[in-house]
Amino acid sequence: MWAGNVWRASLSGVPCGRRAQSALAQLRGILEGELEGIREAGTWKSERVITSRQGPHIHVDGVSGGILNFCANNYLGLSSHPEVIQAGLQALEEFGAGLSSVRFICGTQSIHKNLEAKIACFHQREDAILYPSCFDANAGLFEALLTPEDAVLSDELNHASIIDGIRLCKAHKYRYGHLDMADLEAKLQEAQKHRLRLVATDGAFSMDGDIAPLQEICHLASRYGALVFVDECHATGFLGPTGRGTDELLGVMDQVTIINSTLGKALGSWRGSGKWGGQHGLYFQEKAGVGPGPLVSLLRQRARPYLFSNSLPPAVVGCASKALDLLMESNTIVQSMAAKTQRFRSKMEAAGFTISGASHPICPVMLGDARLASRMADDMLKKGIFVIGFSYPVVPKGKARIRVQISAVHSEEDIDRCVEAFVEVGRLHGALP
Repeated sequence: MWAGNVWRASLSGVPCGRRAQSALAQLRGILEGELEGIREAGTWKSERVITSRQGPHIHVDGVSGGILNFCANNYLGLSSHPEVIQAGLQALEEFGAGLSSVRFICGTQSIHKNLEAKIACFHQREDAILYPSCFDANAGLFEALLTPEDAVLSDELNHASIIDGIRLCKAHKYRYGHLDMADLEAKLQEAQKHRLRLVATDGAFSMDGDIAPLQEICHLASRYGALVFVDECHATGFLGPTGRGTDELLGVMDQVTIINSTLGKALGSWRGSGKWGGQHGLYFQEKAGVGPGPLVSLLRQRARPYLFSNSLPPAVVGCASKALDLLMESNTIVQSMAAKTQRFRSKMEAAGFTISGASHPICPVMLGDARLASRMADDMLKKGIFVIGFSYPVVPKGKARIRVQISAVHSEEDIDRCVEAFVEVGRLHGALP
């Protein structure tokens, strides 16, 4: 027995400890090679450290003075709204720091159910389900809903969470060209042989700032007997007359089957720590043969990210609920977004920059080269403007950019200062004549 243990511990005469060290050294070499490749490609992503609250004016570690932030998803400026913060403190005091449980065991409090009901009401749906993150929401939907008998049709530039969620399911997968309705129709015709057909698209595409043609998508879905899923994470709170999103903006709220959205961007209540960093939900509209009750119930029974993730902490729920209240009470702040977005876009285009998308507060400054985007972003910080260069794999190769995001709490002076800095830095790096 002892001799057998010695043999197992010394395969081919090499002690286990030495073999483990050899494997670790091999792994280290592989990882260092991968990291060096990222650096050489100019796509290395550093994390700047903010030492203040999120907002239009922030402080950054290692940088003296105040910085203008133009790259947050804080569209309505609610991340540090005093009423939102107070609501989080009140929920923390009343309901504690956390649940230490998943929802179906002992992790559902009254505030979770109240928030789900409030979200469903806001989006004019019958029911809603909260997930710890948007990645979890999209990971949980397609696998639970679709079977090998079904088909899912996805825009080629959909968010990574949609792409990965679709990869997890066993349905037949079709990818159509970005915003290409002729290609979508061809794919829908091909998918007629399947039981269910689900068209999946972002409402607003976060890297390009363009908006899905939902009227055409819904028309094709109706013609070919398909369901429609829309991810509204970059639309909820500020697109549409009352901030309901792209389905409200384009007048198809009664035709979209499933919405996935977030309270962690425009509504500001994201808490970026661990798996419960924010709160996202799926909201369901009654459609023929697809009732919202059974669909939400199915997800509560089968969606693995929901079943195996701890509940959202009470403070996060409290902040989210108050942010939603503020939006439903008044849409004044929503209406200020368009003019500020147009001011930035028009001034940048007049200066000679190419800005992707149209009318969305996501304003990608297209540069093409990854190193150029990174270096310009670094020099923008030296001028007091916080922006980030985006490159592969976040965006396709050759389409690097600096993504600027306009907030309702940016002043006109803030916007003009940002444009002036872009012009100076652009000329310095040869991006402008």
